[in-house]
Formats: sequence, structure tokens, C-alpha cells
Amino acid sequence: MEMVGVTDGLLKLSCNPTNQIKTANISDTKARPTFQSGSRVYRLIRLNRGSKLNDQASIEADSRWPQHSALTAVQHSLKGIAEDHPILRWQGAPYDGRVKTSLPVPLRLLLVRHGLSSFNRERRIQGRSDLSTLTSEGQEQARQTGQALKEIQINAVYSSPLKRAASTTTNLLASKGSDLRPCFDDGLLEIDLAPWSGLCSDEVKITFPDAYRTWKQQPQELVLKREDGNPYKPIGELMEQAREFLRKLIQRHPLEGDETVLVVSHNCILRCLILVLLGEPDQGLRRLRLDNASLSVFNLIPLSEQSHQAQIECLNSTVHLHQQLPSKGKGPRLILVRHGETDWNQQGRFQGQIDIPLNKNGFAQAAAAGAFLSDVLIDQAYSSSMTRPRQTAEAILKHHPDVQLEVTQGLVEIGHGLWEGKLESDIEAGWPELLEAWKQAPQTVQMPEGETIQDVSERSVACWNKIANSLAPEATALVVAHDAVNKTILCHLLGMTPADIWVVKQGNGGVTVVDIATDPGQPAVVTSLNLTSHLGGVLDRTAAGAL
Repeated sequence: MEMVGVTDGLLKLSCNPTNQIKTANISDTKARPTFQSGSRVYRLIRLNRGSKLNDQASIEADSRWPQHSALTAVQHSLKGIAEDHPILRWQGAPYDGRVKTSLPVPLRLLLVRHGLSSFNRERRIQGRSDLSTLTSEGQEQARQTGQALKEIQINAVYSSPLKRAASTTTNLLASKGSDLRPCFDDGLLEIDLAPWSGLCSDEVKITFPDAYRTWKQQPQELVLKREDGNPYKPIGELMEQAREFLRKLIQRHPLEGDETVLVVSHNCILRCLILVLLGEPDQGLRRLRLDNASLSVFNLIPLSEQSHQAQIECLNSTVHLHQQLPSKGKGPRLILVRHGETDWNQQGRFQGQIDIPLNKNGFAQAAAAGAFLSDVLIDQAYSSSMTRPRQTAEAILKHHPDVQLEVTQGLVEIGHGLWEGKLESDIEAGWPELLEAWKQAPQTVQMPEGETIQDVSERSVACWNKIANSLAPEATALVVAHDAVNKTILCHLLGMTPADIWVVKQGNGGVTVVDIATDPGQPAVVTSLNLTSHLGGVLDRTAAGAL
């Protein structure tokens, strides 16, 4: 992790612009008005004058988000493309059945960390010091990121004014071929660790042992002193800076259209921005990782006139840097994959524990995930006992013939009970109030003759922990499961609750990487989430449907 420090006197720049297993698959891209979560996240992510809603706050859908009919039309058009696309028949080459259409999002944020800097290379504390500059490797990383974003229309660019970020922005935009002028905003400055600025990490560890221990274990509790002797909490100040930046950003870019905004900044401030978007979960800073020149994608949708919901589409992708997965640490690693597409995914039917196999496109996605992970050393492999994840895992393990696959019922999909096999329109006709509750507050719903999302979370997280605890420090395990299962596991890892499942996206064939901390007192790190570039492009274009 990049450690950071600070110097003052920066130029202030701103901008005005059972027999048959039974549970259910909650879709990634849903044929529904909104992605919504429980009241807890809604309450915490409101950015109106920095206030937070109370527990009784209501959540309302907004008609500006694409409606079911619009999504259905797009879904049918994509299905036609997929059926006619010869590349979707796997023939040993990487999957590139790319659909060049992505669903509209009121506001999409592309978050990019600056490229490798001179202080990064020397392992020095940076923060707000502008002595650290972009290395030649960092410049190339910026250009590679620009190439990856070449086909994406960007409406506005915001950058930290510090040299390493500003240079990343300039190189990125030039490589992309964009004539957009970036807005350099002080709201994107890095964390203030002034007493440590310019020191190497080992020097800080020796000179400030207690403070360094706090920084590593409970960074939100770190207290430092300014030159005038006044104490301050760097993370507390940075979180407030992140809240204010997002508040102003949404003022400049109301959630009314289909805009994409690029934000180029630093490790710690970007993680704080993400934490604000996620509702500020406990120990959140240590749950996330952002590599140099990595790309993360967040979708923002309106919940009411003054509040919004964020969804993680992708986190910490480094594929465009010719690095399939970020480097592994000293602890065990788990690679979590959602199964490939099924016909019911395409049709928008609730699958749950009805044992639907992969379709042709799903086999292609599974093979693409296998090719993507072919150079990764996998020691153990686990799958839900259902057919679609097992088929996906088997396709991946063709590149790892010595690894045995273990199947488990702990990872089977949520039981939607009487909803299984039905389209959303069928469910709306029979259970309108329950369906609306499922969309807006899933933690309140008991599926008719099925499960609750809490039931799924308890068994899925227990199964996940059992696998994680069985791994040797050097081991890497593959885990293949379902949409709802993966989402409950990831909500747990991100410090959220099962109420928050709509915050996390899991594309068919998407890859997520989790690194287990060697310190038992520290949370696991979600190193990357929902990588789908092996399925075509930066944005997740896997099937809408399947809930």
C-alpha cells in the first residue's frame, strides 16, 4: 500500500463545471427502475449538506433510471447480436463476443489512481508533497489507461493538482485522443501526514512505532500534530474532504442524464471517496486496494431528489496494464467467479435453485474466464453444487488439470421459492408489494416458500470462511458461485450487510479477487471486484436479466 505524507503551501485550484436444489439468482443488470439497498446504506450515502438520514427514511425509485421496457428492448437487441456472433462459439481463442452497447447510467464515475511515482518507487511517504513526480513507467501506465478508455465517451475530467496525478491525467487524455480540459480540484488532494512526509516507510516504522502501528491497524484513529502543535486526525479530515467533493460533483452533474466523469487522484483519497459511496463501512480503508493506474467504475442513480445510490461495477482493474490480477500478498488469496450466462439469465427469469445449465454464450464466458486465469497458480477449487457454476469451474480448471473441484451446497443460489421460473412481470402480477419490497429493502423479504437474503448470507459467509481458514498462506483458491451468493459474501467483506446487495455488481463470468490478511485482527482485502475485461471492454456488458 502506498503510504502518504504532506507539505503545505499548495496552489488552490478549483473548477465551476435438496432433491432439486432451490434458491435464486439476483441479477447484476436488472430489468427494474433502480438498483437499491437497505435503509442503512441509503441513510449513510446521502450527500445533502453533509447530513445523514434517520432510520425511518423512505427510499423511492426515480423514473429517470431506465425502466423495464427500455431494458427489455436492449436485452432483446443484445440477444440477437449474441446469437448471430460467430465468435461466441468457443474455438480456443479469447472470448470477444463484445456487445458494443451498455445500458445508460445517470452518472458513471471512472476512478483512476495516478501512475507509479518517484516516491512510490522509493517507498517514501507522499501525501500532499509535490516533490514526487511521475516516473517513465508511470507515464506509460497513464497512456495504457487512456487506450483502455478510448471508446468510452467522457463528459468531464477532474484531477488532483499534484504533479503525479496531473501528469497522469495529461498523458491519459492525450493517449485517449481527448481534447477535454481537466478541472484541477483541491478536493482530490491526498491525505495529510505532514510529520512523515518524505520519509521511507521503514523510517516511519522505527521513528514513530506507536503511530505507525495505529496507522496500519486502525488508521481512522491515527492522531498527528501540525507544526503549530495542534492535533488532528488525518483520516477524519480526508473523509470530510471526500464527502464535500462528492457533494459538489453531484451538484455539477445532476443524476438526470447519461454522463461519464473521469476522476484521477491518489490512493487514500480515492479509497475515501469509495467509502463515502458505500456508506462508510467500519474498517473500510483496510478493506480496499487501489494499484497505480488502476481503474474502478461506479454507477450512481437517484433515489430521490436529494439522494442517490452507488453501485460498484468494477474495482481496481489493472488488466489494461498487462497485469491480469494485482500482485498477491503474503496471505492466502481467493478468486471468486460468478457462473456464465444461462438462457434464463437472458430471459430475465428468476432461477434460484432450479438447476439451469449454461447456454452457448455462458460456455464462452466460462472459457474466457479460464483463459484469463490460465497463468494464475490455483491450488484448490470450490463450486456451488449446481450445474451452472460447476460447468463454469470445470471450464476454468481445464487450464489447471491437477486441481480437483470440490462442490458444496453452502454456495447454492438463494431460494426464491414460488418465484422460480417466473418472469418479473409474472411476479409483479402475483406479488406486487413483495416484489417492490425486494427491490427496495431486500432484507425485509421472506420469499414465498423460499429463503431470506439473511439466510443466504449466513450460509454463504460460513462456507466462505471455512474455505478461507483452510488455506495455507501461499495458497490460491478458486470459488465459483452465483449472483446473490457472491453479493452477500462481498457485502460481508466490504463491511456492509445483506441489505446492501444492490450495491455490488456481479457479471456473468466476472472475476473478483480477495486477499486474506496475515494479521488476524485485520479484515480481508477486496483486491479487485467484478473484472469483466476478458468478456470485452472496460465496462461490464454481460447479460441483463436473471434476478
